[in-house]
Amino acid sequence: MKNLNALLLFTKVVEMASFTRAAESTGTQKGRVSAVIRELEQSVGVALLHRTTRSVQLTEDGRLFYSRALDLLAEAEELQNMFASNGAPVRGKLRIDMPTELAKSIVIPALPEFLSAHPAVELELSSTDRSVNLVQEGFDCVIRLGPIMDETLVARKLGQLRMINAASPSYLKRFGTPHTLKDLVEQGHQIVHYTRSLGSKPTGWEYPNGEGYALLALPGAVQVNSVQTYHEAGLAGIGLIQAGYSALAPYIECGALVEILPDKPPEPLTAFVVVAHRRNLSPRVRTFIRWLESILAPYFT
Repeated sequence: MKNLNALLLFTKVVEMASFTRAAESTGTQKGRVSAVIRELEQSVGVALLHRTTRSVQLTEDGRLFYSRALDLLAEAEELQNMFASNGAPVRGKLRIDMPTELAKSIVIPALPEFLSAHPAVELELSSTDRSVNLVQEGFDCVIRLGPIMDETLVARKLGQLRMINAASPSYLKRFGTPHTLKDLVEQGHQIVHYTRSLGSKPTGWEYPNGEGYALLALPGAVQVNSVQTYHEAGLAGIGLIQAGYSALAPYIECGALVEILPDKPPEPLTAFVVVAHRRNLSPRVRTFIRWLESILAPYFT
């Protein structure tokens, strides 16, 4: 093959299961993408894709070819950058997804610093609390909090975000300030229940117990499935909340919330950067990750 462009287009078609989306993602005309894939199949002598009016799927030969193509593209990028200076400017488009609260409370406020240091980078920042599909939605990487369930993805640990217990002054005025787990029960405290799916069984109040963590069942009249709504419920005095220090720090500093039971914090949340394949760890992705680690460091345990 004269160059690796055909492999790049092929992997994009596979990842997005669409010639149209692959063309849009790479800024290539759809007819050109189709022509390149046909030439690639003629070059290797086998059909790589099953094409229908509704879908594009790999053939068995295509699966083997796709796996090797990913390795070759990763090795080619490593070769291209092996002599690059660490201070060389990075450029190009970077598409990233991260939790909404992380983007709001930490990343966006610090983003001018990153853009000033790397003016040739174009950033597409998605902030969601759902599980996005890195491949089909074209993300270079995503930031996730908590365990990574998909073992096919490549995840790198960034650190553990500190979690705290908090309540509003108005709530504490009504119920009193708890200093022990026993106080939580005897003073009749209530919590705001957070669940990913409304109607599911509440988990309770988390606290350290020996080398692990346990749950204390506490009542609560409100259940929410949004992190932002959870924080707002705590601010409104509806109940006690447990959340990341990075998100609650501004409210603690201005007195809108008060940290309680500091000696019994919930389990830290592990932050990961996740990519679909090591090929996705381009210089601009690595640069962004290093910057992200630096701004998250004050909030790590």
